[in-house]
Amino acid sequence: MRNNLGRVFIIFLLGFTSCDSNRIFDEYKTAPDSWHKDNIITFSITPPDTTKHYNLFINIRNTSDFKYSNLFLIVEMNFPNGKVTKDTLEYLMAKPNGEFLGTGFSGIKENKLWYKEAVVFSENGEYKINIQHAMRENGSIKGIENLEGITDVGFRIEKVQDN
Repeated sequence: MRNNLGRVFIIFLLGFTSCDSNRIFDEYKTAPDSWHKDNIITFSITPPDTTKHYNLFINIRNTSDFKYSNLFLIVEMNFPNGKVTKDTLEYLMAKPNGEFLGTGFSGIKENKLWYKEAVVFSENGEYKINIQHAMRENGSIKGIENLEGITDVGFRIEKVQDN
């Protein structure tokens, strides 16, 4: 009986991990109790191949303490040669009725958000991805100092499927 449970567990584990064969990089960093507008979350990556295409994602975990229907982020990619690209992005986080988007059964929802599609990391070396929030109240110029309800910020790279 014990051997059968062990075999079932190993088969389950192999099946679970093989479902994510496109993953190249997937890392999360915990946001503090409230994410300060000047707190930049940084990921360092060294892509494995300078000729292949990759899809890039920002992963966000939020709780019901997140009071907004959208999320504004500033994402900066620093290339090994010193080039920098910077994007201001907006993501929908809730339906019009207030129900949060994303996956998860508990009080935490996880969102896999598109950042860039079919990217080629043409330079060898380390890339740095910097992510910070850029949230503001409607009609206000001043940014929200401390954003509540975001528990984790992640960055993910996936291989583009060959057609």
